[in-house]
Formats: sequence, C-alpha cells, structure tokens
Amino acid sequence: MSPKRQPTWFLSHGGGPWPYMDGPFRHHFGPLEAALQAMPGQLPEPPKAVLMVSGHWETPGGFEVMSSPQPGMVYDYGGFPAHTYSVVYPAPGSPELAARVQQLLAEANLPCSPNPAQGFDHGAFVPMAVMYPQAQVPMVQLSLQLGEQADVHLALGRALAPLRDEGVLIIGSGLSYHNLRMFGPEGARPSQQFDAWLQATLALSGTARSDALLRWTEAPSARQAHPRAEHLIPLMVAVGAAEHDTATCPYHQTDFFGGLTVSSFRLG
Repeated sequence: MSPKRQPTWFLSHGGGPWPYMDGPFRHHFGPLEAALQAMPGQLPEPPKAVLMVSGHWETPGGFEVMSSPQPGMVYDYGGFPAHTYSVVYPAPGSPELAARVQQLLAEANLPCSPNPAQGFDHGAFVPMAVMYPQAQVPMVQLSLQLGEQADVHLALGRALAPLRDEGVLIIGSGLSYHNLRMFGPEGARPSQQFDAWLQATLALSGTARSDALLRWTEAPSARQAHPRAEHLIPLMVAVGAAEHDTATCPYHQTDFFGGLTVSSFRLG
C-alpha cells in the first residue's frame, strides 16, 4: 500500500532549548508545547521520516543536506543553563532520504551537496523533542541557501513535493516574528500587523499565495518583524511543497513573551 500524502508545516519553534528547561521561561511556551504535542495525531499516518528546513542552518552558494546516519548536536544558542549544552536528541538520520533529496534537487537544477558532519540545530531538535520525545522518527535537515531569496526557496519546496507521497513530512522551522531587539511589549504591534498579513496571504490559493509571498517585504511591519528573513524563509519551502493545498493555522498566540503574536501553519 502506498503511503498517504503528508501535509507540510511551518512551525514557530520558540526560543532556545525551552523543552529542556523548567520554571517561568518554560511556561512562556505552554500553548506552543500543546500545539506541537498534537501534531503527530493530525497526520494521516506516522511519517517514515521528517525533512526539516530550519532557519538556523544557512549555506552559501547552494543547499546542503545532512547525510549522516547518526547526526550529532549543534548547540546554537547562548546564555542558557549548563545542562542544555549536553542534551541529546537521538533520532537517526537517513542517508537514503538525503540521496533522494539530492536527486530531486538535481532534477530541478538546484545545487545541493551532502554534509556528513552537520548535526541537529535547535530549530530542528527543539520541536521534534516535543512532537516525538522518543526520537523514533528519522530526521534529515536541509539547509537554507544564504541570501533570503523567497523565489529560490519556493522553487525548493516545489522540487521536494514528491516526498509527500513517499511518507516524508516536510517541516519548515522558524518563527513568524523574529526581531530579538523588539522581543517583548514593544513588538506587539508589528507582530500583530505582520501576522494579520500572513493569515490573509496564507488564505489565498495556488500561485496567488506564492506571488504574494514573493512580495513579503511590502507587508505591514515586514522588516520590523524580520530584520533578517532566515526565520521566515522556511515558510516558503513549506508553501512551495504544497502550493495548491489549503492552509490552516493550528497554533496562534497573541501573548507570546509579553504580547507578541506568533503563528504556525499547516498546508494540506
């Protein structure tokens, strides 16, 4: 029996290694934690693997795909408790999926090379630790191409679309609002304005949605919400891989860290 088609997701993954902490910082993420815990039950069947595109891995000149069968860890955060620099998310990699990604990207004339040394960054292992705490689902990370080109990453998603019918769950992991200098009450208005634009844009269908995303810098408060776009660009991949599917918003919070509005989206 053929696998059932998987949806794609864009996740707002939160901040730092929050699932590995307790206390007030952890409590900020209660609604996000509940949404992530619910995700596996919203899939048509358990995925054979996850292809994760995280805003925390950018490579110049082309894409790179994690090719190790047992990836290590990348602790790409600072100022957190000592124990969070030794946590391990022991999901296996998948050299087979990495090779399939390279094949699909080659067919689309998108440069991609294997990276056997890359480990899981926190944009990948943080949401997965909540979704699949037993680390039973193989995960492969695919980099963003440095440069923030929305069109390139929409094309990347289109190239990856066949994986959805092969049992692979494609996840873009970032944050719908990511301005660390306005990460509190002062970010309330720009985050709300940009989120409202995202909600309206994701409600569009087909090429109208993609065309609007290409012009994301024209959205209200766009550059206040994303001074750099690396936490938004994973959305382009998720949309490109499900370009003609309906989008829904399974996670929406308006009091994130003192009043920020943040969202996640599912397509298909």
